[in-house]
Amino acid sequence: MYKLVAIDLDGTLLDDDKNIPKENIRVVHELADKGYEVVIATGRRYWSAKQLIKDINMPLVVLANNGNIVRDTSRDEIIIEKYLDMEDFRILIEESRKRDLYPIVHVDKYEKGYDIIIEIEKEGKIYDNYLSPDEKRYREIENYLELENHNILAVIYAGNRKALENFHLYINKKYPNRYNSHVMENIQTAEALLEVMHPLGNKWLSLKEYAKKKGISPEEIITIGDDNNDAQMIKNAGCGIAMKNASQQVKEVADIITKKDNNQAGVAFELRRILKL
Repeated sequence: MYKLVAIDLDGTLLDDDKNIPKENIRVVHELADKGYEVVIATGRRYWSAKQLIKDINMPLVVLANNGNIVRDTSRDEIIIEKYLDMEDFRILIEESRKRDLYPIVHVDKYEKGYDIIIEIEKEGKIYDNYLSPDEKRYREIENYLELENHNILAVIYAGNRKALENFHLYINKKYPNRYNSHVMENIQTAEALLEVMHPLGNKWLSLKEYAKKKGISPEEIITIGDDNNDAQMIKNAGCGIAMKNASQQVKEVADIITKKDNNQAGVAFELRRILKL
């Protein structure tokens, strides 16, 4: 018997216009009414996720930044936090500069009114596609290497897929067990995104930790997503669902692939079928 349903946002619960289809909203309420724990598991920062799920109009637990920060939307209370070690952060910045890779840094400063730190833009840095023109929740600093103790959730590189895959492999080989990272490809902002985080920072580990607090076992969890940062939770859950529009890596580890994509409310269609709603 399933007790918890964890749902990704982009490419999953959201359509391509970043809206939640009405059928998906209805199914979330049906799940809650029937006693299922519903969790949003996203690579997005908490503030952004909270804005995007407003139309659901009910309290939800959000695993943001791939599970590095977990909050309850009813009070914004922190349930789980995983911050990147500052020394490991500095090593990462130094190594990426050697390859002309310049990141955006996500931090846990929700109550302070910002979630992102960027270096004051220099030649060769690309922030335009990642930050929307009306973005207000960021701070500029001169140099990441001068950043002192900060609650760093994720270091995000956008750009050429091959270059990011090579860097991803390099840091994990040279610095084993110091980072958790993945390359995302099912995105609109760039050819690819490399996300580097705390070594225990991924959706599945945080979801499993949260579920344990609730007395729910991995076998009682349904997960649904579309991109490579969803692969672990889809592979390890009691029932792992890949969207029809998912990356090949995700489809290969899924128990089920939806018959409809994210623009066709594939989440609602598949959950109704599986849970006989």
